[in-house]
Amino acid sequence: MQGRNAVVVAHPDDEILWLSSALKGAETIVFCFGDLFGNPKRSAARRRAVAALALPNLIDLQIPESGVRKLVAWEATQPTPYGVEIADAEGRARYEANFAKLVTALRPVLAGYDNVFTHNPWGEYGHPEHVQVYRAICALQAELGFTIWFSNYVAPLSLPLARRLAAPPCWARRETRRPAECLARRWAWVYLRHGAWTWLLSYRWPRRETLYAQPPVGELRPMQGETLLDISRLRLWRWGSAELTLD
Repeated sequence: MQGRNAVVVAHPDDEILWLSSALKGAETIVFCFGDLFGNPKRSAARRRAVAALALPNLIDLQIPESGVRKLVAWEATQPTPYGVEIADAEGRARYEANFAKLVTALRPVLAGYDNVFTHNPWGEYGHPEHVQVYRAICALQAELGFTIWFSNYVAPLSLPLARRLAAPPCWARRETRRPAECLARRWAWVYLRHGAWTWLLSYRWPRRETLYAQPPVGELRPMQGETLLDISRLRLWRWGSAELTLD
C-alpha cells in the first residue's frame, strides 16, 4: 500500500490478532495501553514481553488501563465520543480521562501518515478500550487527513454493537488479505514466554481477513452484502438488507 502506514492498537498482542496482515508494511506500530488496572504482576509481564519483542519501529505509549472491560452492558450499550457507555461513575471517569490522553499522545505520532490501521468500531470481540482507540483515531482523522483501516472481526458479545455501528455507511473500499501467520506466531510465542498472552491458547488464525478503508472525505458504503468474521468459531456473518445472519 502506498504512503506511510501505521498500526495502532490498544494492547500488546492486539496487533497480531487483528491486524497481522498490516504489520509488514507498517512504518510505525503503536501500543496505547500499558499497566493493567489493579494487576501489577501481569503489568510487569507485559512490560517484559514488549521489551523482548525489541521492535525498532514500536512506540509504546504506556497509558495505564482504565479497568472498565467488565463494566459494559454490551446488549444495550451505545457509542459515545470517547468509546462506549460506562455505567460505573469511577470507571467512566478513568475511561474518559484516557480518551483525552490518547488523543494528545497520538496527535504527534500520526502526523504525516497516510493510512492508520486500528481496531474496528465495535472493538472486535467487545473490548471498550479497543473501541476507545478507534474513537480517538477518528477524532484525529479530520485534523491529520489519514485514512482509517479496520478489520471485519466480531464475536457474539460485540454483535449487538456491530449491528448498530455497521448498518450506516462506514467504508469506501476493502482489501481481503491473508494474515501473516508465521510472524504472528513468532510474536505470540514471545508473549506466551513472558506470561503476557491475553487470548486463547488454541487460537487459529483465519485463512483470510478483510480490511475496510474509511477515508477522511468522500462517499461511504453500507455493509450490506459484506461479511463479519466471528472469531469465536471462525464463522462468517453476512450483512443482508437489514440484519446479520450466519453465512
